Amino acid sequence: PMTSDASSDLEIIAGAGLNLSERRAPDGSPETLISGDTHPWRHLLRGQGGRWDKLKRVWVLEGDGAEARLAAAIRAEPGPAPGLAEETAEKPHYWGHRQRLRDRFMDQGADGLADYELLELLLFYAIPRIDVKPLAKRLIERFGGFAGVLAAEPERLAEVDDIPYQAIVQLKAVHAAGLNLARAELAEQPVLKSWNKLLQYLKANMGPAAREQFRVVFLNAKNAIIADEVQQEGTVNHTPVYPREVIKRALDLGATALIMVHKHNCSIFYNIFQFVIGRIFYCVGNVYFYQSERHLKLNYN
Repeated sequence: PMTSDASSDLEIIAGAGLNLSERRAPDGSPETLISGDTHPWRHLLRGQGGRWDKLKRVWVLEGDGAEARLAAAIRAEPGPAPGLAEETAEKPHYWGHRQRLRDRFMDQGADGLADYELLELLLFYAIPRIDVKPLAKRLIERFGGFAGVLAAEPERLAEVDDIPYQAIVQLKAVHAAGLNLARAELAEQPVLKSWNKLLQYLKANMGPAAREQFRVVFLNAKNAIIADEVQQEGTVNHTPVYPREVIKRALDLGATALIMVHKHNCSIFYNIFQFVIGRIFYCVGNVYFYQSERHLKLNYN
């Protein structure tokens, strides 16, 4: 049965617009997840040792007794009414900067903007009412450029201070849209006549990946792309490759040619790759659907 103190604590927390749930950390220690209208209470939660989980979009308090501690903190320091700060605050000066940057983009296109300014445009729609220029510059510096920011894994983006979940979704959506456009362009013409576009597409898709990838591009008799698939994904220095699975998938798709691509930074892989190609030829026997093969080694730098 719930004690009166516990019931009172829950009422205080619920009255503040907060919801609690529990989970176990990887080491087995208890954690309390706080969701709901947490924005007005963010400073109080941080003062209680809480941390913001950007991907789960909850605050996390570690250890036992989080419920009682949180209720006591709310009693001692009531937070502002939700929405009050936003309604009474004056418009910040950088709102004019946002409109000027939008207008400049529409007049001059992307060539008229620096990388961090183009990134600002994307962040505007995910982060309202604050200056995002410092965040854009930090992202560019950390990931090596505009393309590196878009291609970064969500977990790595979440490591950056001040970037909310909505911004991560926005960046990954733009990256996915760009890859879809590149894939559509490749599908319209034979790959061997658009080799540079293929390299650019593969570099954007595979280059920033932290782990090894073995990818196969399946082609038809006209050397147009049927499918582009990651066959295996390994660790930072190892990727298993199974020739039987490559051949099986090629036959399922009716492919007449393959382009095999491996994301690896080690030069000794070339000999291993030649061995895999040899095994695939051996498995195929008299089924000659190879018209050409080229070994692509992608180094993102």
